[in-house]
Parts: sequence; C-alpha cells; structure tokens
Amino acid sequence: MGPLSGVRIIELAGIGPGPFAGMMLADMGAEVILVDRAGPPSPMDMKVDINRRGKRSIALDLKSDEGRTTLLKLCETADALFEGFRPGVMEKLGLGPNEVLGANPKIVYGRMTGWGQTGPLAKTAGHDINYISLSGALHGMGPGDGPPSAPLNLVGDYGGGGMMLAFGLVCGILEARTSGKGQAIDVSMVEGSSALMSIFHSMLASGRWAPMRGVNLLDGGAHFYGTFETKDGEYVSLGAIEPQFMQVFVEKAGLDATWMQKHLNPMEWAGLKAELKTLFKTRTRDEWCAMFDGTDACFAPILPFWEAHKHPHNEARESFIEVDGVRQPAPTPRFSRTEVGVRHGPVARGADTEDILKELGLA
Repeated sequence: MGPLSGVRIIELAGIGPGPFAGMMLADMGAEVILVDRAGPPSPMDMKVDINRRGKRSIALDLKSDEGRTTLLKLCETADALFEGFRPGVMEKLGLGPNEVLGANPKIVYGRMTGWGQTGPLAKTAGHDINYISLSGALHGMGPGDGPPSAPLNLVGDYGGGGMMLAFGLVCGILEARTSGKGQAIDVSMVEGSSALMSIFHSMLASGRWAPMRGVNLLDGGAHFYGTFETKDGEYVSLGAIEPQFMQVFVEKAGLDATWMQKHLNPMEWAGLKAELKTLFKTRTRDEWCAMFDGTDACFAPILPFWEAHKHPHNEARESFIEVDGVRQPAPTPRFSRTEVGVRHGPVARGADTEDILKELGLA
C-alpha cells in the first residue's frame, strides 16, 4: 500500500517534527518501526498522538547492551533510521552514524535538530520560534505596528524540520539504491525554514520587497491579500493578487471601477484596506461566502481547524478521516495508482516488541 511500500524506516522516539516525518512516511506505505523508550511514559506523551498512526513500536533501553545490540540488529534490515537528539547524544550511546553504517553500509541515517549538527549553537537548546528567528522567517510575520507573530510552530518544526527530514530520507534512499552506499543527513530547522523563504529573497533582490513588516504584497500590506472581520465577528480571507481576480471581487462586491486603477499601487493600499475593513463588516461570514463561493475572487472563510472538515470542498475530497473515532487529516499527497492510507491508529508504546524481536531471531 502506497509508493513507499517495501521501505523500512526506524524512528527513534521524540516529540513534534520527528514523529510527524515518521507519520508522513508511514502514510505513504513505508514500514515505520518506532523505537520507544523502555520504562514509564514521558510527561510529554499525549493521550491521543495522531503522529503515531500507522507505525509499529518496539520498546528498548538504548543505554543497555541488549538494547543497543537489538537496535543495530534492526538496522541491518532497514533502509533508513532517523533521530532528533542534540548532536553527540547518539555517539555517546554508541549508536552514531559510524556504528549504524558499520552494521548496514547501505542505511541512510537522518539527523534533525534546530541548529544543525555543527556551528556555535549546535548543542544549545531552542524551539521553533528561535529557529525561525535566526532564519529571518519570523521577522516578516505580523502587523507592521506590532511585534512579529509566531505562526504556531509550523514553519520551523514541521515545514523546515519534519518535511525536510522526510524529503531528505527519501532522497537518500533513492541515492543508496543507485550507489549501494548509505550516508548521514544533517537537517537543520534554521536552514529548512530559510529554504522556505526563497521567494522572499527573490522578491527582495528584484526590488519588490521593502525591508519592513506590514507594507508588502504578502505580509498584510496589500488590501487584496489579508484577513477581515465580518458583521458576526467571524473572519474571511482575500487573496486577489492578480488584477483579473480582483476584478471579480470588485464586481461582485459592487465596488466602484476606480478600484482597479489603484490595485497595484502600494501608495493606495492602506486607504483601500481601511475601506475593505468597513465593507466586510456590513455582512456576515456566511453572506460573504454566498456571494463569492465558486467564483475567481480568491476568497475563503477562515475556519477553526476543528471545523474545517465540515466545508463542502473538504467533504467532497474526503480531506479528513476518522481513525479509532478521532477525526484527523487524511494522508497527502494522493497518487493515481499507488493508493495511500492509514493502516491503524496511534500505536501503543512497545506494542510490537515481541513480534519484532521474533522477526530478528532474538529472544
């Protein structure tokens, strides 16, 4: 099931972006074996952790000889292993790239940290907000008259970390099948979130980005690209960048044709934005939806994530699924031939320990 069927990946248990990368790989059909810590649950464990779906779990004490031996035995059967500890932790356990590649020269060893494996900050603590601060991503988010606003922990942890790790592992596995040699992959959330900013480096180099927040095309400065409150206290989004799409909005909303003459003039944006704020408060969110749904006005209601599954478009595409009674995002992307899916819900800690040990020929 899925384009990664037949691929075996070992995930060393962690939090956040690592489990997310493992979930993506499992959703695509890979056999992901989660190596959980032996012993009592961590205080960070959640009652329901969707990122554990579709995986198998073995509980090992990697500080013991038996635990290390078992992991290396498991590595002999795998295409890749990944971990998200601080630099040097795996080496202290005797399970760094040298030892793992010694057990399996074809294995891909993924390493994901906030700062990367080297550099003056490599061994210091940090979180998403710190990593996107250093990459420059956070500076561009938020209102021009206030401090930068944290975009949840999506840009550093998940976009710049988890997704880059999954991408790197697949790239490494493909290369290893050609060369017959494995290698280590160094995933830095700073560099991952910096890569996500490439379009803004392009815009700056092209003279199309001012070095301040809240005055540019995509940071809330433009009247046609932003969020607005409606009469009932809900919110909607408008993204009519191209003139032909703004023309649809202008006509449907009954605005004067002179709006189009001012559309791409940054000197006019603040005034037009103020007018739109007043306009959107004249109708409820649903009334605006009735006006713009199915048009090219680049308009959408802003939905809480726990209500997104109710939107007709998401319903039609079955973008959300239920597993063990828990609603959650469906696997993505979709493939025309190798169908993807979720094998089962979140795996319990150590649920497959006995079976995996038997498969390895161990007691």
